Amino acid sequence: MTAHDNPALVDTEWLAAHLDAPDVRVADASYYLPNEGLDPRVEYQAQHIPGAVFFDIDDIADSDSALPHMLPSPEKFSSKVRRLGLGDGVRIVVYDQRGIWSAARAWWSFRVFGHEDVAVLDGGLPKWLSEGRRVEDGPGQAQPRHFTARMNTFLVRDKAQLLANIESRREQVLDARAAGRFTGETPEPRAGMRGGHIPGSRSLPFVELLDPETQTLLPAEALRARLAAAGIDLARPVVTSCGSGVTAGVLALGLHLLGHRQVAVYDGSWSEWGLPDGDTPIETGPAGPTPAG
Repeated sequence: MTAHDNPALVDTEWLAAHLDAPDVRVADASYYLPNEGLDPRVEYQAQHIPGAVFFDIDDIADSDSALPHMLPSPEKFSSKVRRLGLGDGVRIVVYDQRGIWSAARAWWSFRVFGHEDVAVLDGGLPKWLSEGRRVEDGPGQAQPRHFTARMNTFLVRDKAQLLANIESRREQVLDARAAGRFTGETPEPRAGMRGGHIPGSRSLPFVELLDPETQTLLPAEALRARLAAAGIDLARPVVTSCGSGVTAGVLALGLHLLGHRQVAVYDGSWSEWGLPDGDTPIETGPAGPTPAG
């Protein structure tokens, strides 16, 4: 399946061989930051893996929240994905147009709502295209399929839990943003946001888990080395965070592939913690010494 031999990750060869299987469904879960000027749905309609549907992270979200693409209710998630034919009894493969970026958010979302038979395509659309594999265009079509949502709250953290964790340090917090954003030296892409990081958190930019040439995940030993260098103890729980809960999924995926099961994502991430008028504590500069215990 892949070098990781883990059902959470499949390679392009596996997907090409199973693309027409009756129990496999494919979804493009691409997303772009507001300042990038790209519409992922338009890009999807221009070219996508045959049979893929478009999983819109901004639409399959809590529309009542002022924060970007927060998790919706189980009922809303079920209603949205069933229309895409993503439901019970099928293996779902998610990919994105960068390699591995927002696909990991969709992978995590399905698991939050109880669907464990979901995988990320290693290398995503860029690797698929580099191998000359076929694509199609258009809006895509799907037969609706029932989705039974069973919310797994162990995979999600909120602001109150992160605030409590500053004192308890029960869970390690790992930030996927670029190093300059973590230290506060680089402005946030969302205008007006405060800079810095959650007190006590560690920094591991998600790109450090990817091969820069192929945008595939690094081998297991390299993943372990990156996590160790960031000060993460794999015997202890981890909460991943990022700008808006998207690339935190890449860190969660990497940890999952190493067999770490005590991993949650802070859904609001920096789009909540770093609000201009927020009351959350912030540290700047590099991460401090790794705490004992």
